[in-house]
Amino acid sequence: MIRLTEKRIVVTGGAGFLGGHLVERLHSAGCRQVFVPLQGEYDLTQAEAVQRLFQVHRPEILIHLAAVVGGIGANRKSPGRFFFDNIVMGVQLIDAARRYGTEKTVVLGTICAYPKFTPVPFCEDDLWNGYPEETNAPYGIAKKALLVQCQAYRQQYGMNAIFLLPVNLYGPRDNFDPETSHVIPALIRKCVEATEQGRAEIVLWGDGSPTREFLYVEDAAEAVLAATERYDKPAPVNLGSGVEITIRDLAETIARLTGFKGRITWDVTQPNGQPRRCLDVSRAEREFGFRARVPFDEGLRRTIAWYLSRPRAD
Repeated sequence: MIRLTEKRIVVTGGAGFLGGHLVERLHSAGCRQVFVPLQGEYDLTQAEAVQRLFQVHRPEILIHLAAVVGGIGANRKSPGRFFFDNIVMGVQLIDAARRYGTEKTVVLGTICAYPKFTPVPFCEDDLWNGYPEETNAPYGIAKKALLVQCQAYRQQYGMNAIFLLPVNLYGPRDNFDPETSHVIPALIRKCVEATEQGRAEIVLWGDGSPTREFLYVEDAAEAVLAATERYDKPAPVNLGSGVEITIRDLAETIARLTGFKGRITWDVTQPNGQPRRCLDVSRAEREFGFRARVPFDEGLRRTIAWYLSRPRAD
């Protein structure tokens, strides 16, 4: 087990959604040498910036969370950027960690890397048994390539690099931008704004039949911390709650919790995305004792309360 309180830790993406919660969790655990490279100073798609990051901060632990992410619309609009930025950032950071002798590297992937028709629940051993769902395949493949790099570097150089596969995250401080948000913040915003504006209808993409699994962001931060401390094997590990819900049921739940009493209309001309997503989370519990703790309805209530409490000039 690694004693993180004594280590120099770099968290890429540490100013983002999961990263912000993870940095808070590291601080609460007693870690005092945590550095978050901000994009304005360190553009991690540029080799010079990555080199400078390692020269200046000499991380003993690298936790790579930085990513270009978004929902179906954002993935369809910018597949080239989603592929290039994600693969280039990861490849350069992992290689720099090898060259500078970083003690441990933690890389977060995505369940978008799983094949479109993966048997449910998704088991890590099924990761290579097909092509990802088309709307987010460039993003998923870019991230999955980093798993190959971690495993290859472990084999050739003895590098301690681990790869985690988080399910869809949600919670306070999520991204509620209608152009780039994922499904839960998008639904919360639609329902709240429709209620405030007195609209009787919201329109959602697809037919509502796909299923998704969600993990509360504070649980996810706890999982990353536990894996960083305790997991040192080459096999990827799912991070999730193990609870599956249809998008239709999700929309109806969020409508109820936000007080939206209007009609939900499904635009079936728009894509559904992957038909089902639900993870086998047994490896995470077995290997480093992680189990999600926040019940889904409670997590949604906290997320909605946070959204309603913030200034909404956007």
